[in-house]
Amino acid sequence: MSSEPDWTLYRTFLSVAKLGSLSAAARSLGLTQPTVARHIESLEGELEVDLFLRSPRGLLPTDVALALLPQAEAIAASAATLLRTAASGKGEMTGSVRVSASEAMGVERLPPILAALRVAHPRLDIQLVLSDGLHDLLTREADVAVRQVMPTQGALFAKKLAPTELGLYAHLSYLQRRGAPRTLSDLAHHDLIGFDRHTPAVRDMLQRFPEVEKARFALRTDNDLAKFAAVRAGLGIGVMQAGIAARDASLKRVLSDQLSIQLPLWIVMHEDLKSSAVCRAVFDALAAGLSPARAGVAEKRAVSDGRRGLSGRSATRARKTPRRG
Repeated sequence: MSSEPDWTLYRTFLSVAKLGSLSAAARSLGLTQPTVARHIESLEGELEVDLFLRSPRGLLPTDVALALLPQAEAIAASAATLLRTAASGKGEMTGSVRVSASEAMGVERLPPILAALRVAHPRLDIQLVLSDGLHDLLTREADVAVRQVMPTQGALFAKKLAPTELGLYAHLSYLQRRGAPRTLSDLAHHDLIGFDRHTPAVRDMLQRFPEVEKARFALRTDNDLAKFAAVRAGLGIGVMQAGIAARDASLKRVLSDQLSIQLPLWIVMHEDLKSSAVCRAVFDALAAGLSPARAGVAEKRAVSDGRRGLSGRSATRARKTPRRG
């Protein structure tokens, strides 16, 4: 090894290893493809090893490259921490924070929280990464994450919030057309909007509410935003977050006394980022914005709306009068 490689070469190496091509890495880093190629050649020359093999599927990392990845990720994490620490020491809230959340959370619940955060700290740059997969906080794929599963990795700083209630909802137009189900068994005679794949969460729900699997599905999708849009369009009955559904007066909850799911909610970040003022500001803002004090009122209103009336007296009778077979 002739000299110490420049950090930018490791950054390029990480991007190519994760994305699998020079062109994708170039777009991600804001560089040209020839520049990325030169970086990889320079790093291979400095280390005196081959890092990638060309294949029909793109660039595949060699065994040496795979062994180097954890160290390169550690360098990236240290560099990010250094920049945040320097920014927080200037006495002003400035810098970038990468926030990870599910698509539904990022579209339906986070924008007002982030808008208020931006007003309070106008020099703060938020990078929002939306995916229903979990980004690795240990390798800094994200700085702060909103998760709806309990964090299991070590070296994480987490705050558990009150769970989010899920229930069955339908648009008024659907209920006027088809009526409201009286029992979970009635779902077999209604159009449902729901899951496509049997994920662990879906399997857990079906164990608790087996009647759901017997229902007639009008639309199957694993995308929560598509489910919400279909419910709002009157396509059928679907599961929604109570707090989200409460914002639309045309959505009514059905079978609230028979199906209620509590979804866990956590705010998580790497424990090393607790000393970063910008990361802690984002962490605290998300925790406050998603707390029951802000979200609970809407969820309680959603439940009461669903119980008050789907179609007047007939809905009240349906709750009080047992169904006769």
